[in-house]
Amino acid sequence: MSSPIYIQIHNQIKQAIEAGRWAVGDRIPSERELATQFDVSRMTLRQAIQTLVDEGILERRVGAGTFVANQKVQEKMSGVTSFTDLMLAQGKVPSSKTISYHVTSPSLSESEKLALKANEQVLRMERIRYGDDVPICFEVATVPERLVKQFTKDEITSSLYRTLEEKASLVPGKAQQTVSAMSASERIAEYLSVRRGDALLRLRQISYLQTGEPFEYVRTQYVGNRFEFYLEK
Repeated sequence: MSSPIYIQIHNQIKQAIEAGRWAVGDRIPSERELATQFDVSRMTLRQAIQTLVDEGILERRVGAGTFVANQKVQEKMSGVTSFTDLMLAQGKVPSSKTISYHVTSPSLSESEKLALKANEQVLRMERIRYGDDVPICFEVATVPERLVKQFTKDEITSSLYRTLEEKASLVPGKAQQTVSAMSASERIAEYLSVRRGDALLRLRQISYLQTGEPFEYVRTQYVGNRFEFYLEK
């Protein structure tokens, strides 16, 4: 199964950055130039760029363009848990709305983060997550297809962690997290009922089973004034 066009473009731009075509801090060509170069629509090109922004590989600067991102200072966090358990612990009713859900070929980033073997497929899903019916975050989660192929869509989207643990004896363990700030794009602003440009907290997380095997790569955008991270040392 071939990857969507925007994922193929994502891969080519990422490879170009890793090969040194653009260094950290460099401005990449405009969306119009890149759309012409890849012979795709501006919308498709913008989707590819957004995936790279969400992963922290690129960053947008208002009025200046899109640049290869600088490395951020990282803070190690502990007490990682699922969104469902997080909401329940705060006395809120968790729910979600699935925007997209499909099995597909992974991007280069997804392959690297999940340590996938050649030709492995992934389940990629986009969801809006709610606490008491208030949108808290927009999430893109990628999971190796072999780990979840026996489960229903409802079992996976309601609570992946609980489904893995209770029905497959796959127990989540540690996670690696990176948190940074970003502004809401027009699309995400609509999903989260905020204004374009409002402050968001971006979380990128690789979750591991207790065996040490990575099982989930998540890119999440939280509404800045509806969520906070607690650091425990």
